[in-house]
Formats: sequence, structure tokens, C-alpha cells
Amino acid sequence: MRALVCESWRPFDALELRDIASPALRPGTVRIRVEAAGVSFATQLVVEGKYQRKPPLPFVPGTEIAGTVMEGDMPAGTRVFAVCDWGALAQEAVVDTIHVTAIPDGLPLDAAVAMPISYPTAASALLWRGRIAAGDWVLIHGAAGGVGLAGVEVAKAVGARVIARAAAGKHAMLHARGADAVLDSAEPFRDAVARISGGVGCVAVLDVLGGAAFDDSLRCVADGGTLVTVGYAAGGIPQVPANILLLKNIAVAGLNWGAYVGWSPGDNRHHHAPRVRALWDQLVRWWADGKLRPEVHARFPLSRFREAMSEVASRRSAGRVVLCPQE
Repeated sequence: MRALVCESWRPFDALELRDIASPALRPGTVRIRVEAAGVSFATQLVVEGKYQRKPPLPFVPGTEIAGTVMEGDMPAGTRVFAVCDWGALAQEAVVDTIHVTAIPDGLPLDAAVAMPISYPTAASALLWRGRIAAGDWVLIHGAAGGVGLAGVEVAKAVGARVIARAAAGKHAMLHARGADAVLDSAEPFRDAVARISGGVGCVAVLDVLGGAAFDDSLRCVADGGTLVTVGYAAGGIPQVPANILLLKNIAVAGLNWGAYVGWSPGDNRHHHAPRVRALWDQLVRWWADGKLRPEVHARFPLSRFREAMSEVASRRSAGRVVLCPQE
């Protein structure tokens, strides 16, 4: 099969496309014909050896796929999305059955790539950590990216009110997704959030950026609210001024979706599997109800993997960038 291979820690553009043996089927797994796989900032970090979890070299990168079951613990031909430890950027992948979910009719396979990681990252951050409810104000940074856009839709699905930050060219799309207010990511936001929320602030802030926005985000959190940090796409890992937490009665919480699907020391995937499954099932129901609309910014054949990552790294993307190994 054709696959993208990482022989040593290196930039994503230095990966090699090769013909390799198909992975072996193991007990408790399914073999999936990969029709679509996601690429993200995290993919780049993994192949450079900068992610908190390092696969054994050599390996096939990629962790989120959509395709059809070929063999294993599910009926052949079933359309599915799945999260895997690595191995997604190939024509076939073998995945733990507990991390495979059937795709309902009508959900395109390329769009379904957002379901295994982007949507549950946003949902677990806002629902499990942020504990948002109908009527709450929510601030979402990087709102046009994969996790940010998912966060906008998840917040609206529970009836929350959303303030989204993104580059100017992406505002119309965010309004169409239900954002109540959209702010330009190049402009200061603290005073605007106070004005929009009536001086109350936001019950939750979803921060995928880190960097300079973090401190002002703390000032946007409502009394008793939570800033949820899920990534550092802006490059800087912020330090928390604990006195602000005390004075404002607020919290900062981390959300690492990988910890729930086996990517952390100790590998607790089976312990978390019921909760993970329940969240995926909820997301599929919301999609069926028209509350979620996974966005594909661009799709490329696997051979054009460098162009795909360029779309991500340049921040041109609005939604997910997808590689299609069968094309």
C-alpha cells in the first residue's frame, strides 16, 4: 500500500511517500480502507518529535480517518470514522474497534474526518471542562480552524451565545455557523467582549492559540467561569498569573483529548471508552439534527501532502484540510 513514512524526526515536507506492507490485523481491531485523513498543526509537531507522545520510528503519521471497513470486528463495507494512534496517512489503517464509529448516511467521508478529533476536542473542552449551558456567553479563539469552528457549533448546539475571533476574510462563514458576534483576530478583543456580554464576561473561553491572547482572555472570563486551554497554535505557551484566578474566582483548565483515546502514559483508552463513545454518539446525533456541519476547506491526493500542510501552516484554511490516499 502507499503511505507517508517518517523515518526520523524531520519537517513534514521532508516525509517520504512509499510502498509498504499493510499493517497486520490484531484482535479487537478493524482494517479500514482510508478514503480521507486529516492533517493539522499537531501532525507537524509529531513528525518533528515535538509532540508529547513520540511514536516508534519509523512510522506512518496521522491520527484521524474516514473510510470503509475491510475486515475485523465490524461488517465489511461499513462507512466509519476513527481515531488511531498513528498510521492514518496511508491507504489502509488498523484501528482499535472501540475507536471506530459508523457514519450515518449523508455525511460525506471527507467531512467526517472532523468527527474523531476536532469535534470531540471542542465538545469535551466546552462541556466537560467549561460546563457551558444555554444562554452562557462563550469566547472562541481561532474560530475558523478545525477545533475552533467545531467549538462554535457545539456551543450553539447547547444554546450558548458565541463570540468568535478569526481573520477578517472568515467572518461571514462564522456568522453563517451561528456565531452571535465575530471579532477580527488582528484587533484587541478585551473591551469588545465586555461590551458584547453586557459587562458579564464569558462563562468559558476556548483557547487553541495560547501566546499573547491568553492574558487578555483571563480578563474576559466571567465570575466562576473557566478558560480552557487546548493548544498553542500561536507558538507561545503562556504562564498563568494565579492572582487573577483568585481575584476573579475563575479557573484555567487543560483539555487533552488524546488522554481519553490512549495517547498518554498508562494508556487508559479502555477506561475512558464509555465516555468517549457517548460523546461521539452525541456528536453524530447533533449532525443528524443539522446542528453540526463539518467543513472541508480543501482536499488533496496523498501525493500532494506538502500542499495540504501548507494550507494548514499558512492559516488560510477555514475548517479541515484532508488528504485522500485512494486518489
